[in-house]
Amino acid sequence: MSLAISQPGKTEAVIIIKAAPQVGTRSGETVCCAAIDIYGKWHRLYPVSFRHLDDGQKFGRWDRVEFRWRTPKDDPRIESRRIDQHSLKIIGQIKESERSGFLAKSIVTSLENERKQGRSLALLKAHITDFRIEPKTDSDILEQKAKFDSLRAQPDLLNTKPLIPYSPCPYKFKYRYRTDDGIREGTCQDWEIEATFFKWSKQYGENAALEMMKQRFGEEYPRKGMLLAMGTHSQYPDTWLINGIIRFDDTRQLSLF
Repeated sequence: MSLAISQPGKTEAVIIIKAAPQVGTRSGETVCCAAIDIYGKWHRLYPVSFRHLDDGQKFGRWDRVEFRWRTPKDDPRIESRRIDQHSLKIIGQIKESERSGFLAKSIVTSLENERKQGRSLALLKAHITDFRIEPKTDSDILEQKAKFDSLRAQPDLLNTKPLIPYSPCPYKFKYRYRTDDGIREGTCQDWEIEATFFKWSKQYGENAALEMMKQRFGEEYPRKGMLLAMGTHSQYPDTWLINGIIRFDDTRQLSLF
């Protein structure tokens, strides 16, 4: 695999994190995205109004992207990049056979150590002790839906294409896990886990979809091996969020270290 050398203001990297959409008053509907370059360096891309991107720009995990950026004035986290969304371009995809080797050098087992090093993104190897699915409250769902309805009602937001419809996921997907620092717990904000729920609900019905989610993400992934893509909260730097989950074979990992 060949990636271009990162330069100030322009970077090529592989997308690792694409969290579920959030609605803000300043940037509208945005997605928390992060990528790793050839040197194992993290890049947090924001704001990305994903539903406004042209079809050729809509990236997923493992896509190699190129983008121009500048250092943000409102986010001191060292990995944060305020990107020129119009410059965002998909230039390839990392091969499946290369993914484990590409990620191996970025894996950590302590979030406290990452914070001490001033970092706010991490690829965490943890022991999963529990996975559970909790229904959101009616008020939470109504609040999220109201935000998106309000956003859709705004004319020509950001001078781009109109938003496509979006329905809040009615469930929270939570992991309890053990690291070198001890036991932690968090809600998974991965776009793909929510998209999987919606897809399976449409195909098999909601109850069957929930059982399949428990088997896939609560049993199969922890048994075969998985990583948690973690990021700190912009307002609470000591609070780590689960922004993504990635399958990663334990046996293959052991051979890499």
